[in-house]
Amino acid sequence: MKTYINLILAYVVTVTMFAQEKPIKIVFDVTRNDASVHESTIRHVKAMPAAYPDSEFEVVMYSGSIDMVLKDKSTVVKDMETLAKNENISFVVCQGTMKRHKIDTSELIPGVASVPDGILEIVEKQSQGCGYIKEGK
Repeated sequence: MKTYINLILAYVVTVTMFAQEKPIKIVFDVTRNDASVHESTIRHVKAMPAAYPDSEFEVVMYSGSIDMVLKDKSTVVKDMETLAKNENISFVVCQGTMKRHKIDTSELIPGVASVPDGILEIVEKQSQGCGYIKEGK
């Protein structure tokens, strides 16, 4: 009988633990100059807040992904503008990448911020407990 009660208690505790959704933090790493990767990233970022409403998401773009943040070249402009209005979603681009490509902040999609270094931004986010997703094929 004691074993039976312990099994029921263990079951109740386990179900209760898994039923409580814990907020998560995720950093997305985008480096490819490939519109399908940009579109895939946006799909992921759109889906995550619906499943985890109290969670935080940051998309860090650098290297070849510069076109993703340019309002005249990006294939995901409207989605990024809309998503950037969500306080739990942020889009940042590497200032070093902007400098190499001679990009001014006025060329960025509204809502996109810049950080001094994309890689260091990712490392910092991971040190704060963020999960990591490398976007690409």
